[in-house]
Amino acid sequence: MAGFAELGLSSWLVEQCRQLGLKQPTPVQLGCIPAILEGRDCLGCAKTGSGKTAAFVLPILQKLSEDPYGIFCLVLTPTRELAYQIAEQFRVLGKPLGLKDCIIVGGMDMVAQALELSRKPHVVIATPGRLADHLRSSNTLNMKKIQFLVMDEADRLLEQGCTDFTADLETILAAVPVRRQTLLFSATLTDTLKELQGLATNQPFFWEAQAQVRTVEQLDQRYLLVPEKVKDAYLVHLVQTFQEQLEDCSIIIFTNTCKTCQILCMMLRKFNFPTVALHSMMKQKERFAALAKFKSSVYRILIATDVASRGLDIPTVQVVINHNTPGLPKIYIHRVGRTARAGRQGQAITLVTQYDIHLLHAIEEQIKKQLEELVVGEAEVLSILTQVNVVRRECEIKLEASHFDEKKEINKRKQLILEGKVGRGEWRGGPGVGAWPVRVGWAWGPSRSLRSHGSHLSQVSFLRIPTWRPSARRSWPRSSNRTSASRRRWGRRFGDRKDRKARAEGLSLPGLRRRPECEPVAATALGGLREPQ
Repeated sequence: MAGFAELGLSSWLVEQCRQLGLKQPTPVQLGCIPAILEGRDCLGCAKTGSGKTAAFVLPILQKLSEDPYGIFCLVLTPTRELAYQIAEQFRVLGKPLGLKDCIIVGGMDMVAQALELSRKPHVVIATPGRLADHLRSSNTLNMKKIQFLVMDEADRLLEQGCTDFTADLETILAAVPVRRQTLLFSATLTDTLKELQGLATNQPFFWEAQAQVRTVEQLDQRYLLVPEKVKDAYLVHLVQTFQEQLEDCSIIIFTNTCKTCQILCMMLRKFNFPTVALHSMMKQKERFAALAKFKSSVYRILIATDVASRGLDIPTVQVVINHNTPGLPKIYIHRVGRTARAGRQGQAITLVTQYDIHLLHAIEEQIKKQLEELVVGEAEVLSILTQVNVVRRECEIKLEASHFDEKKEINKRKQLILEGKVGRGEWRGGPGVGAWPVRVGWAWGPSRSLRSHGSHLSQVSFLRIPTWRPSARRSWPRSSNRTSASRRRWGRRFGDRKDRKARAEGLSLPGLRRRPECEPVAATALGGLREPQ
């Protein structure tokens, strides 16, 4: 088999690979690296854990060493965690170059990210949504000189579903040059990617693994038939069994919703299992901390939604458990690909209920392999069934008390404002109640104060306060730092005076009663405020 030197890579890159333990290139690297070095567009489809990231990082670094400038390469990924992992690969392999990279993902300070972009890093690794926000809000960000556009997990970026990146990708593609090298990599070849084969113009090169089975041979795949009502008891039993049988066993448990993920994490902690959760409802710093603790084996069990199903490379993972049967076979392929990576052994177990048999058959048809059934002792499961049900109910009550669902609704509202999809009446919270957008630390309620200071949507929170009425002067918070003179001005402005401001706020004269058609103001996508019509 040819080594890295035979692929056309420079000696310093070959030495970096040797120091990192990369002795021989994988099939996807053998196929794609020479074509990329020749300047051709590339679409690579290979199994999970087969070295797709290095297949585009190595040739990009070689081209960068010949003509280093910024911004040289843009890498797009569907998840934040994957963006940080790709950046780590660039840093390690590009250390001799003094590589400068920049990570642009949601959940982080946009001002700090804009400063990093202004320093012209060599490589930008980004999620589409946040990068598109920077392009829309900045006139100085210039990406017309990039040489490489990379889409990792391209099938996820290009699909149209619950998280549609189409609008953001259109903004990004309009900002990058037409003459560039476009590299697309994925573990699953979808119809959208097949259509791109006819659209590529820059001497496109397509590489797809020829193996009949879509998953790696070292992966032991099994399913467990369980009744829907006792699924959690089987899960606890499986975790307990693996903890006893395998020393230093690391397990990833995949769920379908953020709420289920949080409940299972709380439940397993009640059983004294070292568990941490990872889902999109967590703050970005919490997500980083959870992933770091799992990678460093502080916690041995990670319960995650599909934000962790793509691209993450954690060598210590020995077992993957699907708490729910994936609705799409490609989701299953990406989930079980978190174990048995780079030639290691691994095991994947899927809990299949009486309603999921057709999903199991679809998975077997897609991966071209029949899963084996796993048999466990029902007596042991029944012995802990009551305890598991009680603990689960306690966790559900505790989660409801923490207003977990309300946090989700607030996040949805922020996203609607960011997208400019807020309409009249959408923010009414009940009789006499309105949801007013308030900039944190600056002002309460009045739109004029927000406009005078400017309002950045990333710093907007929502407070539900009583809809204003002339007699409700006590609606001003007592904890405010405003002086009494300021409060008097507030009263004069919004009190009993029959002035134009009262008319603008939708009050009828005389009586100063709110007209029923008047709605609370709502922030728009441009950062300003929309007054009632």
